[in-house]
Amino acid sequence: MIRKTRLFTPGPTPLLPAAQFAMAAADIHHRTAEFRALYSRVLAQLKEFVGTKNDVIILSSSGTGAMEAAVSNLTSPGDRVLILTGGKFGERWSALAKAFGCAVDVVNVPYGKTFSLDEVKAALQLETRVVFMQATETSTGVRHATEAVAKLLKEANSEALLVVDAITGLGTSTLDMDAWGVDVLIGGSQKSVMIPPGLSYLALSDRAWDRMEATYNPRYYFDLRKERKNAKNGESAYTPAVALIAALGAALDWIAAQAGTPENPAGDIAAGRVKLVNNAETIAAMTRAAVQALCMSLFAPDSPASAATAVLPPAGVDSGVVVKELKSRFGAIITNGQGEMKGQIFRIAHLGFFDYMDTIALIGALEQVAVKSFPNSTVKFGDGLIAAQKVYAELTAAR
Repeated sequence: MIRKTRLFTPGPTPLLPAAQFAMAAADIHHRTAEFRALYSRVLAQLKEFVGTKNDVIILSSSGTGAMEAAVSNLTSPGDRVLILTGGKFGERWSALAKAFGCAVDVVNVPYGKTFSLDEVKAALQLETRVVFMQATETSTGVRHATEAVAKLLKEANSEALLVVDAITGLGTSTLDMDAWGVDVLIGGSQKSVMIPPGLSYLALSDRAWDRMEATYNPRYYFDLRKERKNAKNGESAYTPAVALIAALGAALDWIAAQAGTPENPAGDIAAGRVKLVNNAETIAAMTRAAVQALCMSLFAPDSPASAATAVLPPAGVDSGVVVKELKSRFGAIITNGQGEMKGQIFRIAHLGFFDYMDTIALIGALEQVAVKSFPNSTVKFGDGLIAAQKVYAELTAAR
């Protein structure tokens, strides 16, 4: 049989066709009126997608570049910062903060878990200048309580800025930056906005912009003040990824159109974002029900993310077997665990250009792998699909 390759990875994610067409047609120079109009429009659209009145900055980098920019622009050597971590990307915050000379305090929870507010409160100090966290920890499939952490900082009258890596959280979880009091929210292009890797973006509060005037860590390419100044004129400080910015505009148009009506076919980005989040939440719930019906377990049962589901295969089964079988037999690409979790868990993504049909197809393929490759398996064909179908029917009945 033929095999059609399908990505079910948490980044890069499947590309939106409209974005691919926009990239192919993006033969324009970045210091022209044509590009300035495009760039200004995309920046305005991004504010709607993030759901903020704050300025948004685009960087030609992966999400880690935006994380580095947050650290270098908002801290000085010796500043005390607090890292909330339960996975590989939380650990990246620690590495970045140490690289820029910060004094690092850490709330570190086991993989598959999220931190308690009591732990955060106990670790927060009067001298804490910034708190860094993830909205969702993609390496473990965990959703963290961003709103609750923001509320805790407010109630403590802390001067600490709250910086949130929402690279996989945006478009998969409800996030309200302005209402909650998040100071920096970071996103990436290869996630829910369905375009290739290469762009990151940051929404920054007035408090964050003010802090930059008092910090003195070195920065050059990632000087956010310079980018903000240029963005007001529809330009980036340096040569931007023109084709990716055109793709981002097309993707945001498509997201808006998902909430279109006969009276307004262009739709609305904020309403489209809600539909994108609902889609991720639905197919994540379908997947969680299916894998448990197939004699597997959730790695993060207490606080599962909707960006990706982390799955424990049955005892004695290497997760790499599932990854390899899905790829070799069905062309379905999922991801193994990272670092020490390799061989122990596999991860299935739900962010961006995934839908009901994609999810049903993958669950069907998982059933084939479970029946063939799980020793002493009691799995029967249809077990996972029935569980997923019931969840879908329940979640969409009222829509």
